[in-house]
Amino acid sequence: MDPESCGPPHGLPSAGTWRQEAITWRNRMILLLDHLPTPIALCDADGGILLANPAMAAEWGLLPGQMRGRNALDFFRPRAKARLHPIAEAVRLHRRSRYPVEVSWTPPSGVERYGEVDVTPVSDTADAPPALMLVLRVLGERVETPPEEPAPPASEIEARILALAAGGDTTARIAKAVDLTVDGVNYHLAQLSRRWNVRGRTALVARAYALGVLNPEAWPPAPTEPA
Repeated sequence: MDPESCGPPHGLPSAGTWRQEAITWRNRMILLLDHLPTPIALCDADGGILLANPAMAAEWGLLPGQMRGRNALDFFRPRAKARLHPIAEAVRLHRRSRYPVEVSWTPPSGVERYGEVDVTPVSDTADAPPALMLVLRVLGERVETPPEEPAPPASEIEARILALAAGGDTTARIAKAVDLTVDGVNYHLAQLSRRWNVRGRTALVARAYALGVLNPEAWPPAPTEPA
């Protein structure tokens, strides 16, 4: 009797049935990945993307098919490339472990994002060449804040007081010119002394010229015009 003409043992599905069930479950798995909010991709052993779900592709404003065939390192920047070496060794030795890799990437918005990719070697059988399943956890964004403008060394009223002091005016005359009381003028001079760590009116005027608060080319003394 020809063995090939014999059917499967009683109660066991045929090879064709097994194949159809495998295709059915594969399609269900792809459908599940498409609906998962977690970014997931499946790569070959060299990192070439075989499959990416919409959540993964959306990180770069792409469709899943646009990621297929490209390398995962085209999209991710590992924080430490040395973290990739154990993954290559795991693929070579057919190990089944999870390897977290800290990564960053730049979406279409231009604001750098960072997170962690869990890389897990997977295969249908122990002898089959392993693939790599990538599961991305988004941790946040690195938003660069513009540097703060340095505070001016003296306010407008302080600069006017210093200019009058540099011209030799008394405290009473300075107070009348800037519409303050004598105590008000002394208060501003004391504030400047503490801020600049100097003592005495002569030192304050010298410091004002050094800081550019007073215009060194003007006479009578005058505050420097703002740029």
